[in-house]
Amino acid sequence: MSRHIFVTGGVVSSLGKGLTSASIGMLLERRGLKVRMQKLDPYLNVDPGTMSPYQHGEVYVLDDGSETDLDLGHYERFTSGTLNRHSNYTTGQIYSSVIEKERRGEYLGRTVQVVPHITDEIKSCILSLATPDVDVVITELGGTVGDIEGLPFLEAIRQIPLDIGKENCMFIHLTLVPYLKAAREAKTKPTQHSVQQLREIGIQPDILIVRTERPIGREHTDKIALFCNVEKRAVIEEVDKEFSIYEVPVGLVEHGLDELICQKLHLTPGPLQMEDYRQLVHRIRNPRFEVTIAVVGKYIEHRDAYKSIYESLDHAGFATSTSVIVKRIEAEELERQGPEILLKGVDGILVPGGFGMRGIEGKIQAVQFARECEIPYFGICLGMQCAVIEFARNVLGLKDANSSEFSGDTQHPVICLLEGQKGVNRKGGTMRLGAQPCVIAEGTRTAAAYGLPEISERHRHRYEFNPEYRKEFTDAGMAIAGTSPDGTLVEIVELVRHPWFVAVQYHPEFKSKPHKPHALFKGFVEACLARHQLRAGVGISENSVSNS
Repeated sequence: MSRHIFVTGGVVSSLGKGLTSASIGMLLERRGLKVRMQKLDPYLNVDPGTMSPYQHGEVYVLDDGSETDLDLGHYERFTSGTLNRHSNYTTGQIYSSVIEKERRGEYLGRTVQVVPHITDEIKSCILSLATPDVDVVITELGGTVGDIEGLPFLEAIRQIPLDIGKENCMFIHLTLVPYLKAAREAKTKPTQHSVQQLREIGIQPDILIVRTERPIGREHTDKIALFCNVEKRAVIEEVDKEFSIYEVPVGLVEHGLDELICQKLHLTPGPLQMEDYRQLVHRIRNPRFEVTIAVVGKYIEHRDAYKSIYESLDHAGFATSTSVIVKRIEAEELERQGPEILLKGVDGILVPGGFGMRGIEGKIQAVQFARECEIPYFGICLGMQCAVIEFARNVLGLKDANSSEFSGDTQHPVICLLEGQKGVNRKGGTMRLGAQPCVIAEGTRTAAAYGLPEISERHRHRYEFNPEYRKEFTDAGMAIAGTSPDGTLVEIVELVRHPWFVAVQYHPEFKSKPHKPHALFKGFVEACLARHQLRAGVGISENSVSNS
């Protein structure tokens, strides 16, 4: 029978439940176990696809087109388990399913209640991942213990050990031990209260992982064990990491977490295989080079809005022994101050995806600056569309060129609505979503990066390159480097006369891993490094390139 690990959080949000869950999954996989991962989110939205990045961070898209929580990005980066729509459930999905069943008469006249009908639906979603080929299912509960909207999920996981046996289940609770500078000591009381709330619900944690800014020592961990009714060896410190989140699994191994989980769940896996991962961590801690890359976006102040972008840049840095310093630039601020000030000295420029016209002109200015100063440029989704608009205006001379998303009456809609999106009124789950094939043109920079004639990448958009303008663009030096298999949709564009200028309609950041960086991110960072070394050796400047 598959074993189940439930990961809950207490005291405050943003402690890193997703990262910790992903790290546990990775350690179990590296012991030869088959792992499946899942996130349960207590909000009423059906999925995060219609939520603002300011509130929720990025929307992480899976191959099957599911718009999911950003923690699933951690799951895919750390583990090899297959993720699909069953890997992320929300309260909205659970209640919608129960209401549909009630409307179909499946409850045969019974009163539909939170217990047992909602909780049974939740349990069904959890147990559906426990297929015969899966050793361990790791289910992370969003939010914190005590949140009223999370109570049905906590009740559901409380019941599961009664259904399948306590020996097949484990509860891991992630909590906070804050350090009070005025008192000069760590405080365990928040953790005690968080566990007390769990126990009132009927859940006794098997393992406590305590997040701390600095090591707290045996005195505090023993105290937590005593007051929370947990074995001393099952209280594990997770101290803030100095260099990278990818150090987390190594820290958990040092505390024996993987061994403890296997013992408590009566698993008999193979030895832990971590040598290659330790080498990766060594490279992360000891980079040989450094580059500065500007990310020009709309949601820069919210770090999680572009979470996968930042991680993918780091992955490329790991592969090239390069420390990637990200300079986050608000697109509207760039409009006010100008690219000459805010982009001065950077080794590369990246414009990520997004929606709406706020900050668009700033992004277009960033593209122009990259093109004219021959700075490596990487455009993703909206970043590709901005590259197309800028080229149309400043190279083709189509001064009114724009996207029909931003200007419905533009004379030159070089970016237009997808044919299949016309007449679509519903917002949720209606974009061009998920994995789509793309054919790469021979002899392009993209073809050299991928080394493949055809690829599959994940999409999330409604607008596209207008095919009526293809000849004008290619004649002027913007190559069509990738299209849909039937040739109708433009997926990739490149500038022929530029050191490195690639823009894609899809989201390559969703397929990058620390051990296997995405080919285009790696190529981009390599180009940035080449520029950095050239500038250091020759002393060129943006102005000298622009005026030449």
